[in-house]
Amino acid sequence: MMRKTAFAALAAVMVLGAGTASAQTLKFGLAEDPDALDPTLARTFVSRLVFSALCDKLVDIDPNLKVVPQLATEWSWSADNKALTMKLRPNVTFHDGEKFDAEAVKYNIERHKTMQGSQRRGELSAVTTVDVVDPLTVRLNTQAPFAPLLATLTDRAGMMISPKAGKALGDKFATAPVCAGPFKFVERVAQDRIIVEKYDGYWAKDNVHFSRIEFRPFIDATVRLANLRSGQLDFLERLSATDAASVQKDNKLKFASITEIGYYGITINIGKSDKSKTSALGSNAKIREAFELSLDRNGINKVVFDGLATPGNQWVAPNSAYYAKSMPVPKRDVAKAKALLKEAGNINPVVNLVTPTTTDASKIAQVVQAMAKEAGFDVRIQATEFATSLNMADKGDFEAYILAWSGRPDPDGNLYSFHGCKQPLNYSGLCNPALDEILNDSRLTTDIAQRQASWNKAAQIVLAERPIIYLLHRKWLYAHNAKLTGFKEYPDGLVRFAGMKM
Repeated sequence: MMRKTAFAALAAVMVLGAGTASAQTLKFGLAEDPDALDPTLARTFVSRLVFSALCDKLVDIDPNLKVVPQLATEWSWSADNKALTMKLRPNVTFHDGEKFDAEAVKYNIERHKTMQGSQRRGELSAVTTVDVVDPLTVRLNTQAPFAPLLATLTDRAGMMISPKAGKALGDKFATAPVCAGPFKFVERVAQDRIIVEKYDGYWAKDNVHFSRIEFRPFIDATVRLANLRSGQLDFLERLSATDAASVQKDNKLKFASITEIGYYGITINIGKSDKSKTSALGSNAKIREAFELSLDRNGINKVVFDGLATPGNQWVAPNSAYYAKSMPVPKRDVAKAKALLKEAGNINPVVNLVTPTTTDASKIAQVVQAMAKEAGFDVRIQATEFATSLNMADKGDFEAYILAWSGRPDPDGNLYSFHGCKQPLNYSGLCNPALDEILNDSRLTTDIAQRQASWNKAAQIVLAERPIIYLLHRKWLYAHNAKLTGFKEYPDGLVRFAGMKM
């Protein structure tokens, strides 16, 4: 009898252990707290990380930036390149059980284009109408050829939400998002956690091995790493470059990195609001040129990123095929900066610099402050919570703003929304009709040589106006529990949770 009891107890332990192994939770450390969990309204990189778990897209990219199927399985362009027809994956449902079909795609594209406050409006401005060809075929029509469209759909513009939930919740959708990704939303406590659980109806559920993900924001990179080392986290994004070497030596952790397709820059208010008229930096192009010449990009890279980033002066890195080689990275020239300030009649201009409170941005602000001081600038740092800083940028409530953009596969995604007249992400307020014409021309053809010619012309205007002073291009740095497998690095910095397991 005792042997039977012992055997039963042992069996119970084994079953309990098996259940624990199959019900794994991934504890994921974010560098900031996301903004709205609504693909139409969201602006932050960290929201995109959460969306990677929640919201599948029509198409995705592979690690080489090639567009690959996701909710759409195949696609084709019309002969005149004015219509993109997409075949949709069958038997897909949203987290509320509603069917994903062509009507859902039509709803989502139109929502992105028309919803008040949409951040996707500029990305999809070329799409005029959406046709439901049949339940699993949809056609996106444009008035003229629109080369970036497919790449645009690899991100939030291609994310699909449940039309039923979207209509019911309206602008409150972010409080209870319903998508068609591998995980469904459970709860959010601002500044503390976002919880998602595996969706059993997911079309590729056999490749999803975690039952739950807990996203937790830790703004300080040192604190984030300490939580990883102590086991409070399993994975963290944006490891501080100065911690990379120690992580690589730790046999309990694994390190991974990949060069981003985005940039770090300083956006300057030159027309977003009336603040630009009273700002020395915003109202005078010579002072903006002096400000750029006071900065040493190589020095910023060494101090902040331990030399792991790539200094740059454009929306793509100097090693990109799309870089305008005729306008190379300028060297620091403090003497010329002082001369320009003298010409401008303001030898000690004040610059109020808004910076997110993240570790890297704060370090950049301090280095910029010290460097610019040598040329005569009085840089005053205004450290601000990230989502709040974005709201300030939206309203034009700033003079200069340190902002990182995670980048898009097509250079248009790094350029158009930031420099086109009245575009959603045009925080500088630049509106140059000649530049608008160039940017629109670059979208009309798929011929890379012709598009590059347009981007070269755009560079001449943007780098002279300096609405953004581009500084450098980071490496995405990750650290995770050594027992975690299946993680792959992508240039967009996002994590694909399918295939990952402990």
